[in-house]
Amino acid sequence: MVYSVDSGVVRTGSAATQGPLWGARADSWVRIQEGLCRPLFDAGLRHIGVRPGMRHLDVGCGAGEALRLSRQMGAVIFGFDASETLVRIANELLPEAEYRVGDMEALPYDDGSFDATTGFNSFQFASDPLRAVIEARRVTRKGGKVLIASWGRPEDCDAAGFLFALKAFLPSSSENSFGPFPLSADGALRDLAVAAGLEFVAMDEVQCIWLYANLDIALEGLLSAGTSVYALRNSREEEVRAAVAKAIEPYERKDGSYKLRNSFRYLLGRV
Repeated sequence: MVYSVDSGVVRTGSAATQGPLWGARADSWVRIQEGLCRPLFDAGLRHIGVRPGMRHLDVGCGAGEALRLSRQMGAVIFGFDASETLVRIANELLPEAEYRVGDMEALPYDDGSFDATTGFNSFQFASDPLRAVIEARRVTRKGGKVLIASWGRPEDCDAAGFLFALKAFLPSSSENSFGPFPLSADGALRDLAVAAGLEFVAMDEVQCIWLYANLDIALEGLLSAGTSVYALRNSREEEVRAAVAKAIEPYERKDGSYKLRNSFRYLLGRV
């Protein structure tokens, strides 16, 4: 099922679950958190070879940080996300793009509509990641490129500690599938791309440094993610905040700021 921002249609699939979670603290996400992955966006867009006139769709665009960089490189940009709130903010910040809201497992575009389709930390949150990547391939023209980006291995991500701390606040039925790491195992991205019918082009890993001026800002940023909101909805906020503060203690610096190093992987495939 496909939706426009103002359709009023009841969503199904990933949008019904993920949209409300990522939209709940959208202002904090945009102001503090989204831009911390800019090194990943920069590397992925350069590897694609974004150029003037290229039609670029970003699936799971959030507030449009990757699209803004793509636009600066001359691309014609399109954004798609599960959250109406994030899309509204994206449209305010970057009105040059065309945006839609819905399920990434059923993209509302014709076959071969784009020269490049990206998913920066989005496909792992699909209710069916394989179907989502197949859809990304479908809407990309023959010879075009699809980028799948996800978190690296948990042991290479300082933020993994806070994410694992959140598990204590989740229903037991969701613990095993919780978090952003379903595609982080060695070989997982390549297996997914091949299963979706993409020709493997390249894969790389990028480190993103997350800096926060103090604990309050760190907590505001970290707790704005959809995964954190899910935990908050099942618990008392003061308990979640205390657990996250403890988990990031090792990354506090002498001046009271926090520095977390996180590894992200991306795979580039060709249609």
